[in-house]
Amino acid sequence: MQKENVLTRRDLLARSMGVAGAFTLGGSFIAATDAAWALEVKHLQPRTMATLVQMARDIYPHDSIGDEFYAIAVKGYDTPEQAPGIEEGIAMLDGMSGGGYLDIGWEADRNAVLRRVQDTEFFQMIRGGLVVGLYNQKEVWPIFGYEGESFSKGGYMDRGFNDINWL
Repeated sequence: MQKENVLTRRDLLARSMGVAGAFTLGGSFIAATDAAWALEVKHLQPRTMATLVQMARDIYPHDSIGDEFYAIAVKGYDTPEQAPGIEEGIAMLDGMSGGGYLDIGWEADRNAVLRRVQDTEFFQMIRGGLVVGLYNQKEVWPIFGYEGESFSKGGYMDRGFNDINWL
């Protein structure tokens, strides 16, 4: 009788990466351990993508934004053209981390590593891409109180441009 490949809860927890809150299944798939989202990667290693998600969260930290939005923001780097440079950049980041960026448990310690690489082309590319990749997602706008463009609704002046309550 042949034993089926079954992923038990114990296997799932053993495979989890903890810091990024994701685990890998097979060779090209990461999924959240604490939420209902998953991301298939085609050209990057799953650990590289998980590191990018954690790096994105550390560069622009928002407790009210879920990891899935950070994953969407960095998914654009999973291309045949960009994958080699991203893999090289993550290898540099892992090297400066003394083993692995994802293995650093404290945010302050990860931020110290990011400060050491902040002048590199790799860091600047990721940081710059996140500005658009993260904040241009319509699903995150309500979290910040942004209602979107206003021209089609009569502009800001007549709609209460000062009605935000989070400042």
